[in-house]
Amino acid sequence: MSEIITEYRNENTKDIDLLPTIDIVRKINNEDKIVALAVEYELENIAKAVDVISKQFLQGGKLVYFGAGTSGRLGILDASECPPTFSVDSSMVQGVIAGGDIAMRYAVEGAEDNFEAGYADAKILNKEDVCVVISASGNPKYLLGVLSYAEEIGCKTIGITCNSKAKIAEEVGTLICVEVGPEVIAGSSRLKAGTAQKMVLNMLTTGSMIKIGKTYENFMIDLNATNEKLKDRAIRIVSQIAGVSFAVAYEKLINCNWKIKTAIVSLILGISPEDANRKLELKNGVLRKVIKQ
Repeated sequence: MSEIITEYRNENTKDIDLLPTIDIVRKINNEDKIVALAVEYELENIAKAVDVISKQFLQGGKLVYFGAGTSGRLGILDASECPPTFSVDSSMVQGVIAGGDIAMRYAVEGAEDNFEAGYADAKILNKEDVCVVISASGNPKYLLGVLSYAEEIGCKTIGITCNSKAKIAEEVGTLICVEVGPEVIAGSSRLKAGTAQKMVLNMLTTGSMIKIGKTYENFMIDLNATNEKLKDRAIRIVSQIAGVSFAVAYEKLINCNWKIKTAIVSLILGISPEDANRKLELKNGVLRKVIKQ
């Protein structure tokens, strides 16, 4: 049987079922404090992974997360957040969970043990893509199946785990191992391990989107202004970057069909939205290359 750190019993929480509620949540909070530091130890590997992903994005590749249970759900969550945040097509970042979509809501028993299913699911990958396998233990046969196919086609691979003895460690090109230690409740990897995984996923997508020009400074310049909150944010972004009033920013955004970058270029360079779009196209949509000349 493989050694799995997240299955160990946590000495700090043995009495958790006897404690008052405030002490229960305090114990959980104290364990959560460990997570950010554990992630910090892996920043160099996370940075390597970001560079791999951004390079493949620029070559037309996509990022695909694979996981089982909580890890699979976190991958799908992170992927689903990219289109509204960065205005990318939903195919650019995808999440696949062992057992299929039904496993998002219900446990599909045995799905993580199916090597053949992982191999089959991985056939959505192409050589230019990046395959990221996510698992607290790092041992599911499903993920080994995914990696087997990825290796066959020469696809870049990244592994995210909380177990240094993970089987996927030997199979991936870049390993991110965030050792958060035993969980508050033994084996409940939706806790510290899940939090660590989401922190890493946030860095992978946010970092790679920054690298390919999806932000300007720390502004979310490619967001889809699809509701009142996001339209208000778009107005504030255009106002601050272009140095104009909210009223001017609002009017220009309407004229630019709520395209933030188009509005900014149009205002700063004093050109039409059509000419602004052309200039952005020439620079692959990277705002800084258009307005910082």
